[in-house]
Amino acid sequence: MSKFSLEVLNRLVYPNFAQDDPDVVLGATFGEDVALTRVGRTLLASHIDPIVGAVQNIGWLAVHVACNDIATSGAMPRWIQLLVLVPKEEDEALLQEIMEDVARASHEIGVSIIGGHTGYSASLSRPLVAVTAMGPVEDGKQILTRGAQPGDHILITKGIPLEGTAILAYDFSKMARNLGLTEQDLAEAKSLMKQVSVIPEALLFAELGATAMHDVTRGGLLETLLEIALLSDVEIQVNYEQIPIPPVAERFAMAFGYDPMKMISSGTLAASIPQERLDEVAQALDRAGILFADIGTVQEGQGVKIFREGEMAEYVVVHPEADELARMWVDYVPDTEN
Repeated sequence: MSKFSLEVLNRLVYPNFAQDDPDVVLGATFGEDVALTRVGRTLLASHIDPIVGAVQNIGWLAVHVACNDIATSGAMPRWIQLLVLVPKEEDEALLQEIMEDVARASHEIGVSIIGGHTGYSASLSRPLVAVTAMGPVEDGKQILTRGAQPGDHILITKGIPLEGTAILAYDFSKMARNLGLTEQDLAEAKSLMKQVSVIPEALLFAELGATAMHDVTRGGLLETLLEIALLSDVEIQVNYEQIPIPPVAERFAMAFGYDPMKMISSGTLAASIPQERLDEVAQALDRAGILFADIGTVQEGQGVKIFREGEMAEYVVVHPEADELARMWVDYVPDTEN
């Protein structure tokens, strides 16, 4: 699944969302992970995410991915609503698996399922799960994508591309073997799925003064950094050699022919941290046992510059329509079609 281009979104989507409700603090905005609505004396952060680029673990993944976006605003997710569509009325076993996965993820996070819709549609070739997540955040303590400041450092957690590699191991295992990957490779790649939640580090970053946060989803780390740079009106300079990439993810990228910087990586959180808070944040992450890396800095300017092996690549345009995982579903045959 891919988004439309930013040009299409700006021309056909966002102009229809103009509103003057004074309690809407942050409405539909490209690159921001949440909407913020005033409810009494607090703010409600909300976000919806659909998952169609996976089959196995889709219910578990949908809950974690949506709740990650709430956490990146500095809010603890508390409630979710659920949409589940399967291809056929007879897909009761698939429906049961999805619902059990949803319940498992909800228990892990501690969120309550407060409603939703369940059905089937013959127009689908694989299941679709969409989760709307919500959580309260104190007004003034919300963290947005647009807050990066010159002088900040860019930290990412765990590495890339976690989710995309795991999905390929689960849903394209036969193709992976055909491409030369081993059973050990498949096991290691599947284990990356356990790292999908960014809630612990997001709440830690928020408490310790992060100026911007964004989880690494569609479009990968490159698109994430471009959105932070675009909304914050800054330039982000990145040292590619500092980016953690698990060896198994590199092997999958080589075999399937995708760019790790552009592959979806839920489980990776990017945050801008002021220089004066850097040591404090690093120590807190170490105490929490969360792997992280300082991959670059925020400067005056625009876009993203990536320095790799003595060369520099510059990016200034976001491409929400580009998605490496969606391309995998086009270029390769998933296990469900074998």
